Amino acid sequence: MNVIMKASVCQRFQWRVLLLVGAFLFSFQSVKAIRLNYEKEKDNSTVVILTAGQSNTDGRVNNSELPDYIQRDKYRYCQWSFGSGVHSGNGRFELFWPRIFNENNPHRWAYDAVVYYELEQMLHRPFYVIKESLGGTAIDTLCQSTNNMHWSASPAYLAHTAAADKGGKSLLKAFTENIAACLDTLQRLPNGYDIKLMLWHQGESDRSQSAHYYENMKELVAYVRNFLVEKTGRKEYAHLPIVCGTFSKKSRQGSAEVAQALYRLQAEDADFYVVDASDATLGKDQIHFDAAGAELLGKRMAEVVKRIVGKRSFISQIAVGTGSVAN
Repeated sequence: MNVIMKASVCQRFQWRVLLLVGAFLFSFQSVKAIRLNYEKEKDNSTVVILTAGQSNTDGRVNNSELPDYIQRDKYRYCQWSFGSGVHSGNGRFELFWPRIFNENNPHRWAYDAVVYYELEQMLHRPFYVIKESLGGTAIDTLCQSTNNMHWSASPAYLAHTAAADKGGKSLLKAFTENIAACLDTLQRLPNGYDIKLMLWHQGESDRSQSAHYYENMKELVAYVRNFLVEKTGRKEYAHLPIVCGTFSKKSRQGSAEVAQALYRLQAEDADFYVVDASDATLGKDQIHFDAAGAELLGKRMAEVVKRIVGKRSFISQIAVGTGSVAN
Protein backbone atom coordinates (compact mmCIF):
# COMPACT_ATOMS: atom_id res chain seq x y z
CA MET A 1 0.00 0.00 0.00
CA ASN A 2 2.79 2.42 0.95
CA VAL A 3 4.61 1.56 -2.25
CA ILE A 4 1.49 2.35 -4.31
CA MET A 5 0.94 5.66 -2.50
CA LYS A 6 4.56 6.66 -3.00
CA ALA A 7 4.33 5.82 -6.70
CA SER A 8 1.15 7.89 -7.00
CA VAL A 9 2.74 10.88 -5.24
CA CYS A 10 5.80 10.57 -7.48
CA GLN A 11 3.63 10.51 -10.60
CA ARG A 12 1.70 13.59 -9.49
CA PHE A 13 4.98 15.39 -8.82
CA GLN A 14 6.29 14.45 -12.27
CA TRP A 15 3.10 15.68 -13.91
CA ARG A 16 3.35 18.98 -12.06
CA VAL A 17 6.95 19.40 -13.16
CA LEU A 18 5.97 18.64 -16.76
CA LEU A 19 3.11 21.13 -16.58
CA LEU A 20 5.39 23.84 -15.19
CA VAL A 21 8.02 23.16 -17.86
CA GLY A 22 5.33 23.23 -20.54
CA ALA A 23 3.93 26.50 -19.23
CA PHE A 24 7.41 28.02 -19.15
CA LEU A 25 8.16 26.93 -22.71
CA PHE A 26 4.80 28.25 -23.92
CA SER A 27 5.42 31.55 -22.15
CA PHE A 28 8.95 31.79 -23.59
CA GLN A 29 7.72 31.06 -27.12
CA SER A 30 4.93 33.64 -26.71
CA VAL A 31 7.38 36.30 -25.53
CA LYS A 32 9.72 35.41 -28.36
CA ALA A 33 6.90 35.69 -30.90
CA ILE A 34 5.81 39.05 -29.48
CA ARG A 35 9.38 40.34 -29.59
CA LEU A 36 9.94 39.09 -33.12
CA ASN A 37 6.65 40.63 -34.24
CA TYR A 38 7.62 43.93 -32.58
CA GLU A 39 10.99 43.91 -34.28
CA LYS A 40 9.41 43.03 -37.64
CA GLU A 41 7.02 45.96 -37.27
CA LYS A 42 9.92 48.18 -36.26
CA ASP A 43 11.96 47.06 -39.28
CA ASN A 44 9.02 48.02 -41.50
CA SER A 45 8.57 51.38 -39.80
CA THR A 46 9.30 54.52 -41.78
CA VAL A 47 12.80 55.85 -41.12
CA VAL A 48 13.10 59.32 -39.60
CA ILE A 49 16.35 61.30 -39.38
CA LEU A 50 16.95 64.43 -37.30
CA THR A 51 19.54 66.99 -38.48
CA ALA A 52 20.76 70.14 -36.75
CA GLY A 53 23.67 72.57 -36.52
CA GLN A 54 25.13 75.81 -37.79
CA SER A 55 26.42 76.96 -41.19
CA ASN A 56 28.20 73.79 -42.32
CA THR A 57 24.95 71.93 -41.62
CA ASP A 58 22.86 74.72 -43.12
CA GLY A 59 24.83 74.60 -46.37
CA ARG A 60 27.22 77.03 -48.03
CA VAL A 61 27.92 75.31 -51.37
CA ASN A 62 25.92 76.41 -54.40
CA ASN A 63 23.52 73.81 -55.79
CA SER A 64 25.25 74.10 -59.14
CA GLU A 65 28.13 72.25 -57.44
CA LEU A 66 26.06 69.32 -56.23
CA PRO A 67 27.70 65.97 -57.10
CA ASP A 68 26.87 64.81 -60.62
CA TYR A 69 24.98 61.75 -59.38
CA ILE A 70 22.62 63.92 -57.30
CA GLN A 71 22.02 66.37 -60.15
CA ARG A 72 21.30 63.39 -62.40
CA ASP A 73 19.13 61.26 -60.09
CA LYS A 74 17.75 63.92 -57.76
CA TYR A 75 15.60 62.65 -54.86
CA ARG A 76 12.58 60.37 -54.97
CA TYR A 77 11.98 59.28 -51.39
CA CYS A 78 13.39 61.86 -48.97
CA GLN A 79 10.75 64.14 -47.48
CA TRP A 80 11.89 66.93 -45.17
CA SER A 81 10.62 69.59 -42.79
CA PHE A 82 13.05 72.50 -42.58
CA GLY A 83 13.34 75.17 -39.91
CA SER A 84 15.92 77.94 -39.61
CA GLY A 85 15.64 80.50 -36.83
CA VAL A 86 12.51 82.57 -37.46
CA HIS A 87 11.60 80.29 -40.36
CA SER A 88 9.44 77.45 -39.04
CA GLY A 89 9.09 73.94 -40.39
CA ASN A 90 5.47 73.99 -39.15
CA GLY A 91 5.36 70.20 -39.00
CA ARG A 92 5.03 70.03 -42.78
CA PHE A 93 6.97 67.88 -45.23
CA GLU A 94 7.95 68.24 -48.86
CA LEU A 95 10.25 66.39 -51.23
CA PHE A 96 13.84 67.23 -50.36
CA TRP A 97 15.93 69.53 -52.49
CA PRO A 98 18.74 71.52 -50.81
CA ARG A 99 18.06 75.07 -49.80
CA ILE A 100 18.74 77.49 -46.97
CA PHE A 101 16.67 80.33 -45.52
CA ASN A 102 18.30 83.23 -47.36
CA GLU A 103 16.57 85.66 -49.71
CA ASN A 104 19.70 86.46 -51.73
CA ASN A 105 20.98 82.95 -52.37
CA PRO A 106 18.79 80.15 -51.02
CA HIS A 107 20.04 77.46 -53.42
CA ARG A 108 22.84 75.91 -51.34
CA TRP A 109 23.65 72.49 -49.93
CA ALA A 110 25.57 70.79 -47.13
CA TYR A 111 26.99 67.35 -46.32
CA ASP A 112 23.53 66.04 -45.37
CA ALA A 113 22.41 66.17 -49.02
CA VAL A 114 24.90 63.35 -49.69
CA VAL A 115 23.72 61.41 -46.63
CA TYR A 116 20.11 61.49 -47.80
CA TYR A 117 21.08 60.47 -51.32
CA GLU A 118 23.05 57.49 -50.00
CA LEU A 119 20.12 56.54 -47.77
CA GLU A 120 17.77 56.64 -50.76
CA GLN A 121 20.01 54.17 -52.58
CA MET A 122 19.89 51.87 -49.56
CA LEU A 123 16.20 52.05 -48.63
CA HIS A 124 14.36 52.57 -51.94
CA ARG A 125 11.33 53.72 -49.95
CA PRO A 126 10.11 56.97 -48.39
CA PHE A 127 11.86 58.35 -45.32
CA TYR A 128 11.62 61.65 -43.46
CA VAL A 129 14.07 64.31 -42.29
CA ILE A 130 13.42 66.98 -39.67
CA LYS A 131 16.10 69.67 -39.90
CA GLU A 132 16.92 72.85 -37.99
CA SER A 133 19.98 74.87 -38.99
CA LEU A 134 21.21 78.44 -38.79
CA GLY A 135 24.66 79.79 -39.56
CA GLY A 136 26.82 81.42 -36.91
CA THR A 137 24.97 79.95 -33.94
CA ALA A 138 26.38 78.72 -30.61
CA ILE A 139 25.23 76.53 -27.76
CA ASP A 140 26.80 78.58 -24.98
CA THR A 141 24.88 81.79 -24.24
CA LEU A 142 28.16 83.59 -23.48
CA CYS A 143 29.16 83.18 -27.12
CA GLN A 144 28.17 85.57 -29.89
CA SER A 145 25.42 83.93 -31.92
CA THR A 146 23.29 84.98 -34.90
CA ASN A 147 20.33 87.13 -33.82
CA ASN A 148 21.24 86.16 -30.25
CA MET A 149 19.68 82.75 -30.88
CA HIS A 150 21.31 79.79 -29.11
CA TRP A 151 21.15 76.00 -28.93
CA SER A 152 21.51 75.99 -25.15
CA ALA A 153 19.71 73.26 -23.21
CA SER A 154 20.24 75.05 -19.89
CA PRO A 155 16.97 74.86 -17.89
CA ALA A 156 17.44 78.47 -16.75
CA TYR A 157 17.82 79.67 -20.35
CA LEU A 158 14.91 77.63 -21.68
CA ALA A 159 12.65 78.81 -18.85
CA HIS A 160 12.96 82.42 -19.99
CA THR A 161 12.72 82.24 -23.77
CA ALA A 162 10.42 80.83 -26.42
CA ALA A 163 11.23 79.03 -29.65
CA ALA A 164 13.16 81.07 -32.23
CA ASP A 165 10.31 80.73 -34.74
CA LYS A 166 7.78 81.96 -32.17
CA GLY A 167 9.41 85.24 -31.18
CA GLY A 168 11.98 83.78 -28.77
CA LYS A 169 15.66 82.93 -29.01
CA SER A 170 15.82 79.16 -28.49
CA LEU A 171 16.87 77.14 -31.53
CA LEU A 172 16.53 73.96 -29.48
CA LYS A 173 12.88 74.72 -28.73
CA ALA A 174 12.24 75.56 -32.39
CA PHE A 175 13.81 72.22 -33.33
CA THR A 176 11.98 70.07 -30.79
CA GLU A 177 8.63 71.79 -31.25
CA ASN A 178 8.84 71.15 -34.99
CA ILE A 179 9.81 67.55 -34.26
CA ALA A 180 6.69 67.23 -32.10
CA ALA A 181 4.49 68.67 -34.86
CA CYS A 182 6.09 66.37 -37.45
CA LEU A 183 5.62 63.28 -35.27
CA ASP A 184 1.95 64.12 -34.89
CA THR A 185 1.77 63.90 -38.68
CA LEU A 186 3.96 60.79 -39.00
CA GLN A 187 1.98 58.79 -36.46
CA ARG A 188 -0.70 58.41 -39.11
CA LEU A 189 1.64 56.40 -41.34
CA PRO A 190 0.36 52.80 -41.79
CA ASN A 191 3.64 51.27 -40.61
CA GLY A 192 4.45 53.93 -38.03
CA TYR A 193 7.84 55.60 -37.77
CA ASP A 194 11.19 55.02 -36.11
CA ILE A 195 13.60 57.87 -35.37
CA LYS A 196 16.97 56.34 -36.17
CA LEU A 197 19.50 59.06 -35.30
CA MET A 198 20.44 62.73 -35.22
CA LEU A 199 23.08 64.32 -37.46
CA TRP A 200 24.98 67.24 -35.92
CA HIS A 201 27.70 69.60 -37.10
CA GLN A 202 28.30 72.70 -35.01
CA GLY A 203 30.86 74.18 -32.64
CA GLU A 204 32.79 76.83 -34.53
CA SER A 205 30.73 79.56 -32.85
CA ASP A 206 31.44 78.04 -29.41
CA ARG A 207 35.21 78.34 -29.74
CA SER A 208 35.44 81.24 -27.25
CA GLN A 209 33.84 78.99 -24.60
CA SER A 210 35.31 75.72 -25.85
CA ALA A 211 36.19 74.61 -22.31
CA HIS A 212 32.46 74.28 -21.66
CA TYR A 213 31.54 72.54 -24.90
CA TYR A 214 31.65 69.03 -23.42
CA GLU A 215 29.07 69.85 -20.74
CA ASN A 216 26.98 71.99 -23.10
CA MET A 217 26.83 69.31 -25.78
CA LYS A 218 26.16 66.56 -23.25
CA GLU A 219 23.25 68.60 -21.88
CA LEU A 220 21.87 69.22 -25.39
CA VAL A 221 22.01 65.52 -26.29
CA ALA A 222 20.27 64.56 -23.04
CA TYR A 223 17.57 67.18 -23.71
CA VAL A 224 16.80 65.86 -27.20
CA ARG A 225 16.75 62.24 -26.04
CA ASN A 226 14.54 62.98 -23.02
CA PHE A 227 12.21 65.05 -25.18
CA LEU A 228 11.74 62.14 -27.60
CA VAL A 229 11.09 59.67 -24.77
CA GLU A 230 8.47 61.96 -23.25
CA LYS A 231 6.86 62.77 -26.60
CA THR A 232 6.64 59.18 -27.88
CA GLY A 233 6.69 57.08 -24.70
CA ARG A 234 9.46 54.98 -26.29
CA LYS A 235 12.28 54.45 -23.84
CA GLU A 236 14.74 53.35 -26.52
CA TYR A 237 15.08 56.98 -27.58
CA ALA A 238 17.05 57.55 -24.38
CA HIS A 239 19.84 56.00 -26.46
CA LEU A 240 19.18 57.81 -29.74
CA PRO A 241 22.37 57.65 -31.81
CA ILE A 242 24.05 61.02 -32.39
CA VAL A 243 26.37 61.32 -35.41
CA CYS A 244 28.68 64.37 -35.34
CA GLY A 245 31.26 65.72 -37.75
CA THR A 246 34.50 67.46 -36.79
CA PHE A 247 36.21 70.42 -38.46
CA SER A 248 38.80 70.81 -41.17
CA LYS A 249 42.29 71.32 -39.74
CA LYS A 250 42.55 74.36 -42.01
CA SER A 251 39.43 76.03 -40.65
CA ARG A 252 39.90 79.53 -39.22
CA GLN A 253 37.11 78.82 -36.75
CA GLY A 254 37.70 75.18 -35.95
CA SER A 255 38.47 74.39 -32.32
CA ALA A 256 40.65 71.49 -31.20
CA GLU A 257 39.05 71.68 -27.75
CA VAL A 258 35.54 71.40 -29.21
CA ALA A 259 36.65 68.39 -31.28
CA GLN A 260 38.20 66.82 -28.17
CA ALA A 261 34.89 67.30 -26.36
CA LEU A 262 33.13 65.36 -29.12
CA TYR A 263 35.64 62.51 -28.89
CA ARG A 264 35.27 62.48 -25.10
CA LEU A 265 31.51 62.08 -25.49
CA GLN A 266 32.08 59.26 -27.97
CA ALA A 267 34.33 57.48 -25.45
CA GLU A 268 31.65 57.72 -22.76
CA ASP A 269 28.51 57.13 -24.81
CA ALA A 270 28.14 54.01 -26.96
CA ASP A 271 25.50 55.79 -29.06
CA PHE A 272 27.59 58.87 -29.83
CA TYR A 273 29.59 58.77 -33.09
CA VAL A 274 32.26 61.21 -34.27
CA VAL A 275 33.13 61.41 -37.97
CA ASP A 276 36.51 62.92 -38.81
CA ALA A 277 36.56 65.86 -41.24
CA SER A 278 40.06 67.12 -40.46
CA ASP A 279 41.18 66.53 -44.06
CA ALA A 280 38.07 68.09 -45.65
CA THR A 281 38.70 70.95 -48.05
CA LEU A 282 37.28 74.43 -47.53
CA GLY A 283 36.03 77.34 -49.58
CA LYS A 284 37.84 80.65 -49.99
CA ASP A 285 36.64 81.87 -46.59
CA GLN A 286 38.55 79.00 -44.91
CA ILE A 287 35.50 78.36 -42.71
CA HIS A 288 32.94 76.48 -44.77
CA PHE A 289 33.35 73.20 -46.62
CA ASP A 290 33.65 73.49 -50.38
CA ALA A 291 31.89 70.98 -52.64
CA ALA A 292 34.60 68.33 -52.24
CA GLY A 293 34.76 68.82 -48.47
CA ALA A 294 30.99 68.65 -48.02
CA GLU A 295 30.80 65.52 -50.16
CA LEU A 296 33.67 63.90 -48.24
CA LEU A 297 32.00 64.46 -44.86
CA GLY A 298 28.63 63.42 -46.30
CA LYS A 299 29.98 60.11 -47.57
CA ARG A 300 31.74 59.38 -44.28
CA MET A 301 28.63 60.22 -42.29
CA ALA A 302 26.51 58.14 -44.66
CA GLU A 303 28.56 55.04 -43.87
CA VAL A 304 27.81 55.45 -40.17
CA VAL A 305 24.16 56.26 -40.86
CA LYS A 306 23.68 53.19 -43.04
CA ARG A 307 25.17 50.94 -40.37
CA ILE A 308 22.83 52.37 -37.74
CA VAL A 309 19.73 52.23 -39.95
CA GLY A 310 20.51 48.69 -41.09
CA LYS A 311 21.56 47.35 -37.70
CA ARG A 312 19.53 44.50 -36.20
CA SER A 313 18.39 45.11 -32.65
CA PHE A 314 19.64 43.25 -29.61
CA ILE A 315 16.16 41.89 -28.85
CA SER A 316 15.72 40.30 -32.26
CA GLN A 317 19.15 38.68 -32.05
CA ILE A 318 18.38 37.10 -28.67
CA ALA A 319 14.91 36.07 -29.77
CA VAL A 320 16.25 33.95 -32.62
CA GLY A 321 18.75 32.38 -30.25
CA THR A 322 22.10 33.68 -31.53
CA GLY A 323 23.04 35.15 -28.17
CA SER A 324 25.19 37.79 -29.81
CA VAL A 325 24.82 41.10 -31.57
CA ALA A 326 26.00 41.51 -35.15
CA ASN A 327 27.32 44.90 -36.20
